[in-house]
Amino acid sequence: MLNQDLIRQRLSQRARELVPILRERALDAAHAGQLPEETLKDFQEAGFFRILQPARWEGYELEPKDFFEVQMTLAEGCMSSAWVLGVVAIHNWQMALFDDRAAQDVWGDDSSVLISSSYMPVGKVERVEGGFKLSGRWGFSSGSKHCEWAFLGALVPAEEAGGAPDYRTFLVPRSDYQILENWNVMGLEATGSHDILVENAFVPEYRTHRAFDGFMQNSPGNAVNTAPLFRLPFGQIFVRAVSSAAIGALQGAVDQFVEHNRARVGVNDGRKMVQDPAAQSALANAMVCVDECKTVLYRNFALMLERAQKAEPLSMPERVKMRYDSALVADKCAKAVGDLMFNSGASTIFRSHPINRAFRDIHTGRAHVANSPAKYAWNLGAVSMGQDSNDFFL
Repeated sequence: MLNQDLIRQRLSQRARELVPILRERALDAAHAGQLPEETLKDFQEAGFFRILQPARWEGYELEPKDFFEVQMTLAEGCMSSAWVLGVVAIHNWQMALFDDRAAQDVWGDDSSVLISSSYMPVGKVERVEGGFKLSGRWGFSSGSKHCEWAFLGALVPAEEAGGAPDYRTFLVPRSDYQILENWNVMGLEATGSHDILVENAFVPEYRTHRAFDGFMQNSPGNAVNTAPLFRLPFGQIFVRAVSSAAIGALQGAVDQFVEHNRARVGVNDGRKMVQDPAAQSALANAMVCVDECKTVLYRNFALMLERAQKAEPLSMPERVKMRYDSALVADKCAKAVGDLMFNSGASTIFRSHPINRAFRDIHTGRAHVANSPAKYAWNLGAVSMGQDSNDFFL
């Protein structure tokens, strides 16, 4: 049996060691529009992709806190690298929710095979014997060039007239889709979040996962993956993969702000920046933002795990509140990193400046639909006043 405490220590130490290395690679990675193969190799060798992977597939089955600590640490050096790790490694957790035959297809020969995704519900689905025919074009598939499979979202038409459509994740092999290179963006350039094109591919029934099963915390894969980890709500896990990297990127910007301004003197007034109240406030607020975001993240997952271990479901108000907590992260971090940048002098307008990179990366991550807090605030307010939730990706 693996000693999980030693694994945690090793993962944390290796993530910390990689921060300056990722920072050095960040500019070249951005120009290439994807992570360097050296970075993927470093992540694989460190075991980062295995943190939430089922033990029966050589995974560590650690807690979400362990995974997100690693992701946030890596983001201090390169948010693109941490973003790809976050999204792709979460798929190793979701794979445990599928019928076990799907995991056999992906990992039967090599348990290090990776999966990209786009959960946009844009697929066109036709029911056929044994499964479905799937077609469509999906956007924003982060790390797609490093992966051999893809999770793709689609609404399955109701079998009976008047019935509700069934949202599912479809698992598709690399041979059944094309990667359309179109990632030309202001930030997170190295995530390589290209489009995916599928034309009339057959997907067996067992290679689909129903969102309803994930919501109910009772998926086909739970028959063999029995740890409480795999009874957590899918909607709560994935959204943290696209918000938590912003916390680490903001921490990296805090560190760079201190280093950059420690001895800087204003050109116009000769004032030392360490004595500038605006700079002091920007730094203090960013530090508090990091602390608050981490505290809420850890608290929420501790509660989720506690309930899963007791086989007690979360209430709808609890889910809705946690969903809003996640959506707030990138927004808070974007505001904080903006204040850091605008209090660091004109040199931060250069794209090569690490605070500039953090600013662009965090704001780009803020654009993800899961990180737009307004509708989740409305839903929380409505549910708190006795209305039904209008969101079930919880």
